[in-house]
Amino acid sequence: MKKIQRFLLVVILLTFVTKTFAQRGNYRITNGFSISGGYSQFDIVTNNFETKAGNGFAAGFLATVDIPNQWYNIGFGLQFAENTLGISGRQDLISANHTFIDYKLMKVQAVLLANIKVVENIFTIDVGPMIQYNSSLELKDDTEKNYYITNYNTLMADDITDISKFNFNGVVGASVGIKNIKLRGQYIYGFTNILKNLENKNLDTSGGNARFKGNQSMMVFGATISF
Repeated sequence: MKKIQRFLLVVILLTFVTKTFAQRGNYRITNGFSISGGYSQFDIVTNNFETKAGNGFAAGFLATVDIPNQWYNIGFGLQFAENTLGISGRQDLISANHTFIDYKLMKVQAVLLANIKVVENIFTIDVGPMIQYNSSLELKDDTEKNYYITNYNTLMADDITDISKFNFNGVVGASVGIKNIKLRGQYIYGFTNILKNLENKNLDTSGGNARFKGNQSMMVFGATISF
């Protein structure tokens, strides 16, 4: 909650400074609002588990502050996403057959973007920080909760669900289109360790690494409609 409050404070201050600068330079500020939606893919980059990227969706809204005659816009907003993730496991201790256990993850992401105008009103490169609150990993099939995780002797599928809830990400992407409709692609990388909270669970990590480290990797492909 404190991280979100700090993010909102930064957004308010940045908007104030942007408006002040625009007024001093006699620029006309254009405020915009857009909604977005599309396909997303999510994975966790880690040496602890064998993972398989899962598909999902992402949708949200973005407010923009456009200063004519400047090389950038400022955008800030919220994105909501649901994704799946596969983690390799086995049905029993002695089984040689491994399968991917499917998990589901919900995310709310607050983002602040600098939209670099490559071709004004047509093509921008979008970069900035993102604060994320996510759910725990949720097993899509409860019958798999007692499966054993690959790379560990007795660690079970249900043991690794309580991952870190607050994470800090970086975003880089691009938007291209005409008038009020644009196609958008984003790559989101997690700077914080999304598996860190597992180290506080006194898990039996025999056979594997007791230090959990993982960074989220997420791609979003979709469209935005501006008003």
